[in-house]
Amino acid sequence: MKICVFCASSSRIERRYLDLAAETGAELARRGHRLVSGGATVSCMGAVAGAARAGGAETVGVIPQTLVDIEIADHDSTTLIVTTDMRSRKAEMDRRSDAFLVLPGGLGTLEELFEIWSARVLGLHDKPLVILDPYGLYDPLRDLMTHLLDAGFARPKVFDAVGWTRDVSEAFDLLEQRPVRIDPTAEDYAEAEP
Repeated sequence: MKICVFCASSSRIERRYLDLAAETGAELARRGHRLVSGGATVSCMGAVAGAARAGGAETVGVIPQTLVDIEIADHDSTTLIVTTDMRSRKAEMDRRSDAFLVLPGGLGTLEELFEIWSARVLGLHDKPLVILDPYGLYDPLRDLMTHLLDAGFARPKVFDAVGWTRDVSEAFDLLEQRPVRIDPTAEDYAEAEP
């Protein structure tokens, strides 16, 4: 399985997040999967790819030219794909992936998560999506999504579209399961009672 991992590129994060990324890359390789990543050497992105390769996994890095120009491209990737911009980068990562794993990260990671999550809720793909969050960074996000659901701003199937876990092994167990198929219905678009 080709698993896309979305994660941090910040150098200001605690060491435990880099260790989590390395543990994730090692588990990915141990289970015989291939990695699709953002194609950079920095922070968690570099840690997950380096550990995956150390375990014998193939890695596909997808990076926009602007990040190649500032010399953070992961040239050790089995395959390194250079795109024209961030939008084409995300499209290429999506196209090449069978499943998505989200580690703790910042704005870019959240953007990637929301794009894949929204498409999953809309039934545009049925690829597994799992959030691995052992330290509770995304707990406020989960609370926000519950609030949006309760207020009618999120579709009823929003939590069917994603798995949440705090454990690396369980994250891969969830990715390897056949995900719940989400087919939007007219009720998903029904207006609330006045």
